[in-house]
Amino acid sequence: MIFRIKTYNNINEAGLEAFPRGLYEVGSSIESEDAVLVRSARLHEQPLSPNLKAVARAGAGVNNIPVDRLSEQGIPVFNAPGANANAVKELVIAGLFMGFRNIAPALEFVERIEGEGESFEKAVEAGKKRFVGRELPGRRLGVVGLGAIGGQVANAARSLGMEVIGYDPGLTVEHAWRLASDVRQARSLDELLGESDVVSLHVPLMDKTRDLINERRIAVMRPGAVLLNFARDGLVDREAVIASVESEHLGGYVTDFPHPDLLKRERVVALPHLGASTGEAEANSAVMAVQNLRDFLENGNIRHSVNFPDVVMPRTDGGRLAVANANVPNMVGQVGTALAEAGLNIVDLLNRSQGELAYTLVDVDGEVPETVAAAIEAIDGVLKARSIAPVSARG
Repeated sequence: MIFRIKTYNNINEAGLEAFPRGLYEVGSSIESEDAVLVRSARLHEQPLSPNLKAVARAGAGVNNIPVDRLSEQGIPVFNAPGANANAVKELVIAGLFMGFRNIAPALEFVERIEGEGESFEKAVEAGKKRFVGRELPGRRLGVVGLGAIGGQVANAARSLGMEVIGYDPGLTVEHAWRLASDVRQARSLDELLGESDVVSLHVPLMDKTRDLINERRIAVMRPGAVLLNFARDGLVDREAVIASVESEHLGGYVTDFPHPDLLKRERVVALPHLGASTGEAEANSAVMAVQNLRDFLENGNIRHSVNFPDVVMPRTDGGRLAVANANVPNMVGQVGTALAEAGLNIVDLLNRSQGELAYTLVDVDGEVPETVAAAIEAIDGVLKARSIAPVSARG
């Protein structure tokens, strides 16, 4: 079987090379695609192929993908969490220095100096007093969100001599293991904001995090504190931040999300969304997205999906059935009955659920005929059922 992958945007070559020739056709003009690989293109208005089985983004955020619509059809959406973590971490650390050492306005000042020789030197000496900054050691960094990026930022800040306090009610054991042992956990967001000299945001944008930093929470922050936002634009109430910077309650705002209202304001630095803009991050994200797609298409395994649970099961010698369904009772029982009626013996099975969706992998002692997969897909509550050939059948 040849899998057809439609690409949007320019996908890094390292990712494209991860598709084995002979098993995949890849390109922007592909029709009747089995999967979509995308970066920033908006897919909300794009027609979906009847053959579509998966969508993968070579990046972390999926705001440009109609996740709800795809979920209703049993189509997993993959992303590449952590693939750009080092690139974003580096820019956040640069943002720390910009916020505390007045680097951006100092550069602008030097660019505007006229003259040369002694007059130039005098202008430099006379003007530099306006840009006296603060050092980082001993300052306290508050990290909101301790996932792949936030954890790296916390550890890097510790190596710079900063104290670090973190807040993440959804912190996983995996990410906790990677944190420096002396990163202190805040009991609430307000506690973190009230104790931090600088706050860095590293949470996804969703209904409950929109305007997470608003007028009330800014009032909780220490006078002179610096706010860093390299996560998502909508996490911050822009008008409230501007008002606080102008009143000098906030000591500065450094963001990777520029807006006309932020320009030419003292103690505000807006960068042109550079967080993941490195060759290494683009390559890492593309390769990770392709690996997610390949494992799903070839083996039915789900890793790093934003709408389905992780379901990874080693292959056996026979065929495999992959079933996406509504998370309701007796779905696995009905699937098992259909396989038994087709004379197929179950060798291994794994079922996981996440919210309203569930996903099941079933290995059998023979191949699963397409007619059997179609009959299972017709069961009320099943969104998509797919027969996957034995590994030996790939040739």
